[in-house]
Amino acid sequence: QVQLVESGGGLVQAGGSLRLACAASGRTFSDYRMGWFRQAPGKDREYVAGISGSGGNIYYTDSVKGRFTISRDNAKNTVYLQMNSLKPEDTAVYYCAAKYSMGSTRYDYWGQGTQVTVSS
Repeated sequence: QVQLVESGGGLVQAGGSLRLACAASGRTFSDYRMGWFRQAPGKDREYVAGISGSGGNIYYTDSVKGRFTISRDNAKNTVYLQMNSLKPEDTAVYYCAAKYSMGSTRYDYWGQGTQVTVSS
């Protein structure tokens, strides 16, 4: 079992920044690819960013490239999402997720989510 807990959400003005964190427990953290997803009201879940176990393979969806940075600290079992130049359309519940790097084809473990609200 892998348990994930997100933190760092809140209310910010457009153009501001937030740093989300996701603390993991239950398995060897470096064996898991980690991802950030978000879901806005009435919208499908969106894959925002992902990072491999070593940190060497990174993905961003086009809408956040140049503004968001995903990183991880395996010694702390934590993955981060630094969000800069926030826009109202970034408003959503942000979820941390994990997948086993060798063989798993989908994210199997999910956190409870943290609300990010960006005001105009």
